[in-house]
Amino acid sequence: MSTTRVSRFIRAARPAALFALVAAAAAPAVAQRPTLSRAVMPYVSVDTSVVALTHVRVIDGTGAAPMDNQTVVIRDGNIAALGPSGSVAVPAGAQVLDLTGKSVIPGLVMMHEHLFYPTGPGVYGNDYTSFTRLYLAGGVTSMRTTGNVGGYGDLRVAAAIKAGDMPGPWIDATAPYVQGPSGFSQMYALKDSADARRYVNFWADAGATSFKAYMNITRPELAAAIDAAHKRGLKVTGHLCSVTYREAADLGIDDLEHGFFVATDFVKDKKPDLCPGQAQGMQALATVDTGSAEFKALVQHLIAKHVAVTSTLTVFETFTPGQPLPPGIDVLDPLLLEQFLRNYDRTQRNPNSIYKKLFAEDRAMEVAFVRAGGLLLAGTDPTGGGGVIPGYSDQRQAELLVGSGFTPLEAIKICTLNGATYMGRADRVGSIAMGKQADLVVIDGNPAANIDDIARVQLVFKQGVGYDPRKLIESVKGSVGLY
Repeated sequence: MSTTRVSRFIRAARPAALFALVAAAAAPAVAQRPTLSRAVMPYVSVDTSVVALTHVRVIDGTGAAPMDNQTVVIRDGNIAALGPSGSVAVPAGAQVLDLTGKSVIPGLVMMHEHLFYPTGPGVYGNDYTSFTRLYLAGGVTSMRTTGNVGGYGDLRVAAAIKAGDMPGPWIDATAPYVQGPSGFSQMYALKDSADARRYVNFWADAGATSFKAYMNITRPELAAAIDAAHKRGLKVTGHLCSVTYREAADLGIDDLEHGFFVATDFVKDKKPDLCPGQAQGMQALATVDTGSAEFKALVQHLIAKHVAVTSTLTVFETFTPGQPLPPGIDVLDPLLLEQFLRNYDRTQRNPNSIYKKLFAEDRAMEVAFVRAGGLLLAGTDPTGGGGVIPGYSDQRQAELLVGSGFTPLEAIKICTLNGATYMGRADRVGSIAMGKQADLVVIDGNPAANIDDIARVQLVFKQGVGYDPRKLIESVKGSVGLY
């Protein structure tokens, strides 16, 4: 988004209602059909109060077997009826969609997303317009922005979407990174634990609904941030380095990002509160066997402390030699596409890349974590060297989970109900059931049998309103990353 567009967006926001809207986003409520602005309507293809999806395969997100030839009745933004097509009456006046041969899954609930993209070494550009549209087009109806470099911009986007002024998913808007001194010019550096507490309270007052600790935070700062957030009823996740997973779990953290890729628990002689460097952490992790006592002990500790783990295989795939080009890169701004392709080419020509071993190892670790009883979430992280495209990468994340060893039904659950459960919204979203919010994705195919079909999205319902993914994508194609 250009500086001019940002200024226009901020001037157009409704300040009096802004922070109340963002704060309200954290609490589940009975869905109401939103009142949509003129800016949103061009992307809507189904906009009636009563809709019947008939003869559709329902994959409900719980991990249960698909139900064939079902009818789903949507009324005023909620699922009013669900059952076999021969037994569910279609209400008079309903818009009827015959979805024979198609599937419906819950809207994706993705837990490591961003509204920014790498535009240069160590620099990220905010892209509010195209990213929110692409997430929705890919079937993402709820998401957490896991760290932001846009400050109030991310909070205002979340509020604008909730108000019906922008198309996009419901957003759990994470505050700017909770971080110690670092080389990132776009991040604030905490001074001490008192500053961490002040920082969390400041952003909670501003409307942030979750927090992310980053690589150079100390244990006292993290403890203070967690305590302050929990007192506000908010959660803290972390992409850590200076603090180990075990230490963070003991401090009460709620979630850990990037699977086990960034765990520094296995670095020998690690100094307290100091990041040994991600490269050293990964080298140590590469020597750890998933069947080892030390790894199993860490997993059990995380589970005992009720710490979730977020898988972000999509961003690490772009670093791993032998992996295919990521999907959707043709929508990028041409300069950013060229930049990514150069990075990708360097990756492919690196015979000594640690990711050749670590990518497979982390996937095995994530499976082991789930099989032991852990709560695995899913996200994509459109950062790194680029190429991780909103919407497209969320679909790819589900495919990669299946490649890791999960069944398609398990992968769909990880990408839907697990995220909703973590956020405390499973009573409204994350699965398909009577009375729940009508956040649904219509797919041309059967992703329960072939997970690749998850990319064949035909229609995305959010609060009962059906959006056309093709129109959303076409509206930003060629400008993504800088819109």
